[in-house]
Amino acid sequence: MSEAATFDRSQEDVGNIIHLEHVNVLIPDQRLATLFYMTGLGLTRDPYLMTSVDNMWVNAGTSQFHLPTGKAQLLRGRVGLVIPDRAFLLKRLERVRPELAGTRFAFTEKSGYVDTVCPWGNRLRIHEPDARFGRIALGMPYVAFDVPAGTADGISRFYRDVFSAPARLTEDEGAPCADVRVGRDQRLLFRETDAPLPDYDGHHIQVYITDFSGPHRRLQERGLVSQESNQWQYRFLDIVDPASGRKLFTIEHEVRSFTHPLYGRPLVNRNPYQTNNAFAVGYETRPWTLPASAS
Repeated sequence: MSEAATFDRSQEDVGNIIHLEHVNVLIPDQRLATLFYMTGLGLTRDPYLMTSVDNMWVNAGTSQFHLPTGKAQLLRGRVGLVIPDRAFLLKRLERVRPELAGTRFAFTEKSGYVDTVCPWGNRLRIHEPDARFGRIALGMPYVAFDVPAGTADGISRFYRDVFSAPARLTEDEGAPCADVRVGRDQRLLFRETDAPLPDYDGHHIQVYITDFSGPHRRLQERGLVSQESNQWQYRFLDIVDPASGRKLFTIEHEVRSFTHPLYGRPLVNRNPYQTNNAFAVGYETRPWTLPASAS
């Protein structure tokens, strides 16, 4: 028998936060959102839920954008997306430019990614599938928040102590950054900046966790639970230093249990290459994960 191989088993530790499911921002115009998210980015409106004209859920792999109608909200940072075929993405974005004239829509091709801005100023960074993002072929590998100077270390400790999430203090573009691992291939990033930050306007993110009661108890002990939504969900707003209680950053977390009825719901992701004039039977959807041999 050959000598047993040695593996670093810690590489497979994912912690308690297992999935970043959606980012929620209010938007004032569902038509412009359709042009940007579906026609431009090539994502897919969820065909089953929120199908009226006052909200839309936009599928990106196994994650979503939730876009209720209201006064525009601005995420303080950027959302990272993986979308294959940069050349085709740029063509789609160019195609919607005339109809988005007069808004804050913009896009710029950079080395290794495309930066784009939605009609109301939210920033997205689009990457092609890459080893940095594991097996994601289409999806939301991270949300990166801009946070005040001197807070990244405390934010990292907050997620470790309160949520039992693998989190570490690192650097991003030369600035201190809290890197919080979510599931297998996702992250929450909190990058320090000296620039002034706009006031928090109520946007939120949603995560699923396995130990549902432990973080709730620790949040409750600190007076941080802001909403007891239902049996499977609660919310909190403030990230604090776990030792001193000092508020470090505000971003509402919609926290759902692993047993939530929506956990693991299959999301439809269309193939934007398909058109009525160039249609191939059996290629209507696109995969959201790379095959094992490609990861």
